[in-house]
Amino acid sequence: MALVPVKFGIGFLFVRIGLQFYNELISSQYGFLTMQAEALVHVYMDGSVLLTHDATEMGQGLHTRMVQVASIALGVHIERVNTTETSTATVPNLSVTAASASSYLNEMAILRACATIMERLKLLQMRNYDGVWEDWISAGYKPYFLYSYLSSGISLSPKGFSTTSNTGFDSGKVVGNLYNYFTRGAACFEVEIDCLTRDHNVPRNDVIFQIRRTDIAMAVGNSLNPEQRYSPDGFLLTRGPGAYRIPAFTDIPLEFNVSLLRGASNPKAVHSSKAIGEPPLFLSASVFYAIKEAVKAARSESGLTGSFRFDSPATAMKIRMGCVDQFTEQVHDPNATRVKCASSLNCTSQL
Repeated sequence: MALVPVKFGIGFLFVRIGLQFYNELISSQYGFLTMQAEALVHVYMDGSVLLTHDATEMGQGLHTRMVQVASIALGVHIERVNTTETSTATVPNLSVTAASASSYLNEMAILRACATIMERLKLLQMRNYDGVWEDWISAGYKPYFLYSYLSSGISLSPKGFSTTSNTGFDSGKVVGNLYNYFTRGAACFEVEIDCLTRDHNVPRNDVIFQIRRTDIAMAVGNSLNPEQRYSPDGFLLTRGPGAYRIPAFTDIPLEFNVSLLRGASNPKAVHSSKAIGEPPLFLSASVFYAIKEAVKAARSESGLTGSFRFDSPATAMKIRMGCVDQFTEQVHDPNATRVKCASSLNCTSQL
């Protein structure tokens, strides 16, 4: 038996998100083609590989996917492949890293650049069947005779380009396929909240998805912790860990079960990969609804059974104020923040 008022909640969510949408829709809204990617692949004389592409790594594992694609396409160990930061000095005319399409587009660009390298190495491989990667690369930088002519070597720094393929959608008649494929998934979260201390815990999480990687842990933190709060003068109050609760290891569910669907191939992407951005981010909303159900159970004990407002993210303050009791009733307006600012450098908030 719990000595403190603890309530439990379960949240379930299913998502079906369309990816690689038709470029004409983007062009009509923004006036230019945004869903495209370029990549530059360098192969050095020692056999090492350097990748440069136009996507931005934000913790979603994009660089890792690029390295894996190049490693498989070139047939080299993954430790021989490196990446550099995104820069217009190497790859110009960058597109936005958004809409869960950057991984697919840049993977395809890198794959095409690597295919160019392998095509250029084909003659060298035929001349040396027993050779290894380093032998073929070294030979590519040396003059050799080809059909009685002296060749001065080959270029091993090609570029690759990719853009979202046409889905066949007719915007005039509004017929056809708007997306190239769909990503599906489901998640179920079990949570428990302490109505007195406003703390929460996630004992279990079950996720089933069509992709090889899910960013559920990062998305859960987005649904529970960060919330920007401002003073009436527009001064940002939540400027660091001392002003708001940052995600921690304890936010990860104690039992974290992830299942990947078998046979969910995707011939329209590299190695049957699928988007890893928005789909798992949307699934994390189920933990928010689980907390809302727990708060609803606490409110029912106070005789409140109707609908109530509970905004995301589910911060500790919102959980405590949602569990209405004799203590929260002493607060006149739970959504208001009274601020005392002596200066822009000395600003505090009080409930």
